[in-house]
Amino acid sequence: MIELPHSPAADRNKQPILDALSRVLGARGNALEIASGTGQHVAAFASALREWVWQPTDVDASMLPALASRIEDAGLPNLRPPLLLDVTAPQWPSHGSALTKSFDAIYCANMLHIAPPAACAGLMRGAARHLLSGGMLITYGPYFDESPPAPSNRAFDESLRARNPLWGIRRLKDVAAEAQRHGLVLRERHEMPANNLLLVFVLA
Repeated sequence: MIELPHSPAADRNKQPILDALSRVLGARGNALEIASGTGQHVAAFASALREWVWQPTDVDASMLPALASRIEDAGLPNLRPPLLLDVTAPQWPSHGSALTKSFDAIYCANMLHIAPPAACAGLMRGAARHLLSGGMLITYGPYFDESPPAPSNRAFDESLRARNPLWGIRRLKDVAAEAQRHGLVLRERHEMPANNLLLVFVLA
């Protein structure tokens, strides 16, 4: 039996994120989750939003068995088995048949700041390939905007860069500019707990 990994932060933030998704998403559709990690988010979302079909993915192959176990334990017909997916790869997923342009929404939480800048470009490029016209890319996490950063975010950014100089909290205007280069327009910004933001980009 696989011991399921557990993220206390994911437990804390899944309900506020779900509340925001419930306002943003339509009644039904197909959603792709990038960087599913422990699977706590996608399992909660699939349970609450039963008319949405969810496809979890992760870049870390070692996470997939536990992620698959969590999905199996959930026993939800609208929650698909996980796929290995690297956002910087020219094809999504990284192995097997390519995904089609069939998603109404792509959701990605807490990835951009623990990945190199190329991951942001890859996420936007892939979202443009796989979202239906009018589809949404929804990202969640910390960002730096024009206002002075919260001390906790500044300290978090410093700790990330100490671990890996290519990591760090991204500037909102840089992320929005990268999205625009791929035809994605920032439509909504939602303030979230713990100095995080939920951003909604729409494929024009």
